[in-house]
Amino acid sequence: MIRWGLCCQFVDHDVKFRTATHRYVAGLPAAERREYLAQIAWDNAEALTRAVETCHRLGIGAFRINSQILPLATHPVSGYTLGDLDDQAGLFEAAFAHVRPLARALGVRLSFHPDQFVVLNSERDSVREASVRELDFQAVVAELVGADQLTLHVGGATGGPEAAIERLRRGIDCLSDRARARLAFENDDRLFGPADLLPVCRDAGVALVYDSHHHRCRPDGLTVEEATLAAARTWAGRDPALGVAADEPYFHVSSPRDGWDARNPRPHADRVDPADVPPLWRLMACTVDVEAKDKERAVLALRDALAAPAAPAAAA
Repeated sequence: MIRWGLCCQFVDHDVKFRTATHRYVAGLPAAERREYLAQIAWDNAEALTRAVETCHRLGIGAFRINSQILPLATHPVSGYTLGDLDDQAGLFEAAFAHVRPLARALGVRLSFHPDQFVVLNSERDSVREASVRELDFQAVVAELVGADQLTLHVGGATGGPEAAIERLRRGIDCLSDRARARLAFENDDRLFGPADLLPVCRDAGVALVYDSHHHRCRPDGLTVEEATLAAARTWAGRDPALGVAADEPYFHVSSPRDGWDARNPRPHADRVDPADVPPLWRLMACTVDVEAKDKERAVLALRDALAAPAAPAAAA
């Protein structure tokens, strides 16, 4: 009953997304800069189409889109809109919008996970304002392609957790309706556990993506089962028009690279130990992103391991 999700990249399949750096782009003449960024946008729209098709072919039911699918778009100097790149009105929008009906037809759920520089609860006005711009822009792209969520960590805890959460509530209020409808928070492995985020999610109508690895690294008094069920309730009633299975609870799973007894169990392993998938998830209709360095190899290995029948007990 689990819809398995792949994060951003493939290792064994010909699906590659291009990126760009401000340093390189800033050195190009204006016309070449526009042509360069336009070609990247076109190539990445095609790559996203292939990603959805490849996920479907492999039996992977969700794909996390790299938040830099349109690199530098909100950069204060090199930034642009799709319209800025377009000689033919609506060409690039149409290229990305093509993904939405395709994903729906193939049953592939799409999401975004904005980069670490997006800090909605920052004490600095400039950082918060840049974060709002980034989330609003990603929401525009998400709407085009049919992605139902922008999954975000809370950020820092300067001034204490209560002050940080209050800044977060104010940051939510700054978002466009398009971004707010897709906003989801994820518990992290250092500062904010599910118990910290659930009140905000309930009050603001924001979904909670429950990460079981992070929760084991940063326990908060809730059991895995309690956190799972409470997080699942935050997905109820989401608008199905947002994307494939938009009201289906979304979870993240990973295993510690150096084992649970390591001094630092936070870094992710190449694969996920099936024992690290909470048993309750296997009884639910839910989406689970597999956060592992082996990408689709790890997703397929975990899926197949959990689908295999248990070995019979040895005779006494």
